[in-house]
Amino acid sequence: MVIDACHEERADQRPRLPVRRAFTLGVVGLLTAAGVLTLSGTASAASTLGGAAAAKGRYFGAAVAANHLGEGQYAATLDTEFNAVTPENEMKWESVESSRNSFNFGAADQIVSHAQGKSMKIRGHTLVWHSQLPGWVGGLGATDLRSAMNNHITKVMQHYQGKIYAWDVVNEAFQDGGSGARRSSPFQDKLGDGFIEEAFRTARAADPNAKLCYNDYNTDGQNAKSNAVYAMVKDFKARGVPIDCVGFQSHFNSQSPVPGDYQQNLQRFADLGVDVQITELDIEGSGSAQADSYRRVTQACLAVSRCTGITVWGIPDKYSWRASGTPLLFDDNYGKKPAYDAVLAALGGSGGGDGGGGGGGGRSCTVSYAETQRWGDRFNGQVTVRAGSSAISGWTVTVTLRSAQTVSATWNGSPSWDSSGKVMTMKPNGNGNLGAGASTSFGFTVMANGDWSAPTIGSCTAS
Repeated sequence: MVIDACHEERADQRPRLPVRRAFTLGVVGLLTAAGVLTLSGTASAASTLGGAAAAKGRYFGAAVAANHLGEGQYAATLDTEFNAVTPENEMKWESVESSRNSFNFGAADQIVSHAQGKSMKIRGHTLVWHSQLPGWVGGLGATDLRSAMNNHITKVMQHYQGKIYAWDVVNEAFQDGGSGARRSSPFQDKLGDGFIEEAFRTARAADPNAKLCYNDYNTDGQNAKSNAVYAMVKDFKARGVPIDCVGFQSHFNSQSPVPGDYQQNLQRFADLGVDVQITELDIEGSGSAQADSYRRVTQACLAVSRCTGITVWGIPDKYSWRASGTPLLFDDNYGKKPAYDAVLAALGGSGGGDGGGGGGGGRSCTVSYAETQRWGDRFNGQVTVRAGSSAISGWTVTVTLRSAQTVSATWNGSPSWDSSGKVMTMKPNGNGNLGAGASTSFGFTVMANGDWSAPTIGSCTAS
């Protein structure tokens, strides 16, 4: 059986999304229905994912493979964009203790050393998991297994004591489906329900200062599985079992999209008195649909005060465990995708020279959006384009609609549309020449079709 970067091949593996054409989209803004937001490359706005997240009191990390750190673009993108790392496989049991009580930390140490050199947070992944487990573990009797589990937790955590921000102490211990039952594993089958509590108590003793997390998938919305995890965490908190955080893996695609109650689910766990972390985020797809899903996940984390950070499970699509679904923020050539722009803007960052307020020869422009009128089935939006410190002779702005919306009219601009009919590129209609600091505007009528969300306004490109 082939083991992927995060998971074993499961019988319940979700179908992959078809690869869609990537649409052009600039920096995506956080917009309220009646609010105004300006997109500009201000000096105060961070221009990287990690920097923008840090400004919001959070981290933005990536899962990292030691064997890619020697690739220049990989390391450069990691170092520039992220302020946290999670080893993909290098800290799993089969990697560090393939033979009983014989530990090899070489590859994991490489990642930790690299991250420390860049002052990045490090998430430890994972101590107790049914998968990627060396065969000798499953062959132990209950007494030996308990001893081996506690020894493994203690030795690994003490090796990295003071270096790891948070540990996924136990990973994926609950079944899928409607039962809410525990998953069969050597630990569950031989040690019973108490193995999770014992693992957390052992972990606290091994490194009292590390955050201790439970991590799982398909728990992103409220369902039988997440309810079972919720009940466990609530019980642990009530009885003083040491648990500090819950990780939500957040692997999404068209068959398993971002749940409508995603934010509410994060919040109910946070209300138990634990931090919540998005630990393995990837969203299959491309273009504006993928960007919108990434935006919603980022906004949900920002809306929950105890959501301390987001980790995407990889850097470029080609190294993803679901590479054919193109689920990450960077394409195979490390180009920033529309999803990247969406996340950066949701974090309050600016695209800098890559997307925000740019143009040739020092020319620049910014845009702001406002809803100007609303009726029972439609609303008008207005985009104001303002030249920077130099005169411009033209401008280009993208407007991306939500999936249900359509545009019935436009004015003061010349629109063109992509093949989806959802991304409108607006150029001047006799109002392209603007002096330094001067402004113009264009407008459009959106048929809501039940979705009153503001459209996504891309950054302004000057000419």
